Amino acid sequence: MSHKKQIKITDTTFRDGHQSLFATRMTTEDMLPIAEKMDSIGFYSMEVWGGATFDVATRFLNEDPWERISLLKERMPNTRLQMLLRGQNLVGYRHYADDVVEAFVEKAAETGIDIFRVFDAVNDERNFITTFKSIKKAGKHIQGGLSYALTERRLGGPIYNLAYYIDKARRIEDMGADSFVIKDMAGIISPYDAFDLVSALKQSITIPVHLHTHYTSGMASMALLKAIEAGVDGVDTSVAAFSMRSSQPSIEPLIVTLQDTPYDLGLELESFTEINKYLEGIIPEYIPFADNTRFSTIDIGVLMHQIPGGMISNLVGQLLQARALHRINEVYEEIPRTRKEMGYPPLVTPTSQIIGVQAVMNVLAGRYKMVSREVKDYFYGLYGKPPAAVDEEVRKKVLKGYERGEEPINTRPADILEPELPKAREALRGISDRMEDILIYALYPMTGLDFIKKSIEAQTIADLENRAA
Repeated sequence: MSHKKQIKITDTTFRDGHQSLFATRMTTEDMLPIAEKMDSIGFYSMEVWGGATFDVATRFLNEDPWERISLLKERMPNTRLQMLLRGQNLVGYRHYADDVVEAFVEKAAETGIDIFRVFDAVNDERNFITTFKSIKKAGKHIQGGLSYALTERRLGGPIYNLAYYIDKARRIEDMGADSFVIKDMAGIISPYDAFDLVSALKQSITIPVHLHTHYTSGMASMALLKAIEAGVDGVDTSVAAFSMRSSQPSIEPLIVTLQDTPYDLGLELESFTEINKYLEGIIPEYIPFADNTRFSTIDIGVLMHQIPGGMISNLVGQLLQARALHRINEVYEEIPRTRKEMGYPPLVTPTSQIIGVQAVMNVLAGRYKMVSREVKDYFYGLYGKPPAAVDEEVRKKVLKGYERGEEPINTRPADILEPELPKAREALRGISDRMEDILIYALYPMTGLDFIKKSIEAQTIADLENRAA
């Protein structure tokens, strides 16, 4: 093979890297000192926003998420800025009305986002309709994502087989996506499955194919290499200091691995020394947020039962609260059963939490004796159409007496939602009329409102001090 293939590298250090390792706590202030250096590397794009960054900024960092983009855009003019968008869920935990989705995308594009990576927790592409339309309208790049899931240890079986992924990828391409990404949030794609899947995708769709995975199971670097050999167009990596464990594979070993091959990345290994030294210097302040329950970099649990690390820590927390940690193995057995009854959704936010919470209740209180609000919404169809049919008996039991109705909807979930911006504007009347604030409130009415009030108060005090000075 003589021709060169330029692999597009998406760096996740400023988003998924610290989200995975340090509970999304990296501050903008800690990003700025190395932003220009990162900009000079030559990445295809840098993922800097979306996922949990929006929520954490307003709730824990007391930081305006919109400002992060503006500041990074100033310092990184040569690199495309990318965000992760949960389809109709945006950066929250439920479906929002179309007017909120349209305004959010427009504002994000205007503030500096160039590439929108869009995915849906149940892979229901109807939840992409409004986001795709809004991104197109803003003239930005749509990267349509598919949540990678399995029912067996390897690719195949009745649901998540090659035909499933090819069919979904074609639909996403037909809807107008500019590129496509396999989003393996639990790090469960094995190297030869990555090879087969990428090979099949490259034959079936014409838009570029990217692979996003996590190091959780220990297979990620091997999976990237096999995907590259199969013709993948782009992969996600992080800088060494923020890589591995439940984050992405690191870029540095990949540079050396591919050197002098047809896939040579053309990146300078030396450029990363200073960046890693800087990051190592700030890591001590983030260590309290790291998972220190084990020494191993690899979570063999994911290899065995495919339950993502974040989901496990939630389960442990729930069982500790109920003083029932000794029943965790029963919960591990219950999760696949509950997941099957719910139509085998991928284990990604928010479905992983919804299934996890219900599985714990099934073990502690008896099966479906107690049912969470989200499980009712799910069976009613508010999250979209699951990949496989749900268990009818369970559905009847869950929806008995549900206030929206006992018969599930089969339309796009957002079709039954009333516009939400007018209410958000009304709630902020006399407080703020900035679209950024209206969107913060629309996404998180409680924590968002607290944040907006605090910010305005701080600004007022600063203005008074400046005048006095």
